[in-house]
Amino acid sequence: MGDMSKHNGRGGPVEVPQKIAARLRTAIVSGELPDGERLGHEPDLVQRFGVSRPTLREALRILEAEGLITVARGLRGGVFVHRPDQRATARSAALVLQARNVSLADVFEARSLIEPLAVKALAAKRNRRHGVEELRALIDAEEAVIGDPVAFAAAGTAFHARLVALGGNQTVSVLTEMLDEVVTRAVSAVGGSADTAGSLTVRRRGLRSQRRLLELIEVGAGTEAVEHWQAHMAVVGRVLLGQEAATVVDLMHHYR
Repeated sequence: MGDMSKHNGRGGPVEVPQKIAARLRTAIVSGELPDGERLGHEPDLVQRFGVSRPTLREALRILEAEGLITVARGLRGGVFVHRPDQRATARSAALVLQARNVSLADVFEARSLIEPLAVKALAAKRNRRHGVEELRALIDAEEAVIGDPVAFAAAGTAFHARLVALGGNQTVSVLTEMLDEVVTRAVSAVGGSADTAGSLTVRRRGLRSQRRLLELIEVGAGTEAVEHWQAHMAVVGRVLLGQEAATVVDLMHHYR
């Protein structure tokens, strides 16, 4: 394939492994290489890129660390593609939060700032009733698993993620998916699998509050909907953060 090296912005050469990783990263993110695609074994890729095996392995190591590929050994193994998702994003974010010793309360506060903005945007949309029906179905899904703490947390995450997505801003939606992943894992980590009549009552109250939110959105009562959801998030925050959990540091062993 010829010399794969090129110069970076400072005049120095870009390392060949980084060049290979960049080409594959672009193909994965753009969708040219679909999720689950098998790229082949190492010898296939060595021949394809015209580089040595150590060079290729370094490129694959970069992509594997980014969560974009998995390298499996054996006859049925090979290099497999993974499209970026909120789990990978949350893992990276959790590392940064861990390094800064950010509290779980701070993470939850960020979500509490974002969601009311989405509520306001949704309430102002002309076609908001379609979104309300989607959200009602997600509340029904939560109610169906209300007795299972783990399943209920996952269903709740789906509701919050869709609420923000319906607000219409894709960047905010991606950020919220990341925050929801971190918060959901934190709640699971500190809450354990224990269930009580009290916690079941809290969940039922939460669902009633969600349904009230949808009533306000449906009639276009944006101000009231925002105020209601701000109060809701404040209560939820006190319940969740009343656990003994403290920092994102405690979450890292849940990202394997």
